[in-house]
Amino acid sequence: MAFTLSVNGRNRRVDVDPDTPLLWVLRDSLGVLGPKFGCGIGQCGACTVHVDGTPVRSCALPVEAVGKGKVTTIEGIGETEVGARVQKAWAELDVAQCGYCQPGQIMSATALLASNPKPSADDIDAAMSGNLCRCATYIRIRAAVRRASGQTGEA
Repeated sequence: MAFTLSVNGRNRRVDVDPDTPLLWVLRDSLGVLGPKFGCGIGQCGACTVHVDGTPVRSCALPVEAVGKGKVTTIEGIGETEVGARVQKAWAELDVAQCGYCQPGQIMSATALLASNPKPSADDIDAAMSGNLCRCATYIRIRAAVRRASGQTGEA
């Protein structure tokens, strides 16, 4: 079945089964490789993208559920003001270790700051709790979210 998806500001046409997970459409059909496969059941967060600004697990979202929604991936998030701040903070604090989970982490952090510009430590922990990091960079992740929000001091 043919779908036209808005991905990072560009309309892209794909011909896939309606129940194909968005992650596989992005990676295999469109060559958008930032979202990663982690668990395949929407629990680890490595595949997080935004649909109309809301973070979703693309491994568990059928492409037909996207509808006319605008999909933003790690490749496009830096075009937003908040996304650019988050990416800058990530780089300044050298958050990534292996880096595999970081696209999903950045997507979740950006969604948090877009909806809550000055989150508390508890807000950050709650928003980021669905993103697993095997390298355990959680302290640097929290610090980067705080830096991107303009807050200083310990979280």
